Amino acid sequence: MFALKRRRTARLRESDLLEADDKIVLPRPLRRVTRFLLCLCTGRIRFPAYTGTISALALFGATGLYGMNLGGHSQTVAQATTSAAGFAIEDVKIAGNEQTSDIDILQQLGLDGTTSLVALDVETARDLIAKMPWVEHVTVRKVYPRTIQVTLKERQAFGIWQHGTELSLIEKSGSVIAPLRDNKFAGLPLFVGRDAETAAAGFYQSFSRWPDIQKRVKAYVRIAGRRWDLVMDNGVTVKLPERDLERAMEVLSTMEEGQQLLERDIAAVDLRLEDRTTIQLSAEAAARRGSLVDARNKQLMKLEKQESAL
Repeated sequence: MFALKRRRTARLRESDLLEADDKIVLPRPLRRVTRFLLCLCTGRIRFPAYTGTISALALFGATGLYGMNLGGHSQTVAQATTSAAGFAIEDVKIAGNEQTSDIDILQQLGLDGTTSLVALDVETARDLIAKMPWVEHVTVRKVYPRTIQVTLKERQAFGIWQHGTELSLIEKSGSVIAPLRDNKFAGLPLFVGRDAETAAAGFYQSFSRWPDIQKRVKAYVRIAGRRWDLVMDNGVTVKLPERDLERAMEVLSTMEEGQQLLERDIAAVDLRLEDRTTIQLSAEAAARRGSLVDARNKQLMKLEKQESAL
């Protein structure tokens, strides 16, 4: 009872200081702060002896961190600290890459043997890898304590696009993947000319209804952004119309089956007109035909002279 009464008396004395009739009554949130300051000033609150040392160290540490941040050294310090603590990257697992080499991916990650897994910026690493030519989608994950897992989804090459003297690999959408550097994609269809890359997939799909002719096509040449020419494996050019591709291909298929047209000594087959098909002879065939015509004309002239002499 005595202790209880004493505490109540102490409370009354403190409240007298705060709530005297002739003084302003403080708001409730400020009363606790005021009581703490009064106790601090009267020596009723005592701090441990090592409080000053801890405060000084905290101040020096905060100042050092602030200075490193201003000088741009915070990332370096974090790398060194976490690497020393056992978080240095030792293994990189890469999956889903066929055209993208492991070495190129490691170069994008910028690993130097002391890179810390904790300090590695996953978003930056993902953005750098996503900019590589063959990469369509990539995920980068940290697997603690020392492993990075990189999973790729690569773009699929549909064909080769020749624009000027440059050769590039393209997707079905017409987007350029990368320049053609080796022969392992030589089996892909070749599309030549301006706008050929954007119209390639649609034309190639419709042209697949004639597989016997399609397998002999060496190149699909886009003409004036409107129609196509076919360059066959023996050098013969087939000129297709802007519209009604099915009619033209049926004519070509019929002539090929019945007369082996594409095996003849010709330079081009013009199927652009609906009512006629024009055959252009090769230079050698034209020369031979010219010689035959000249010989025939000479023979006719000789016969005419003989008849007139009689």
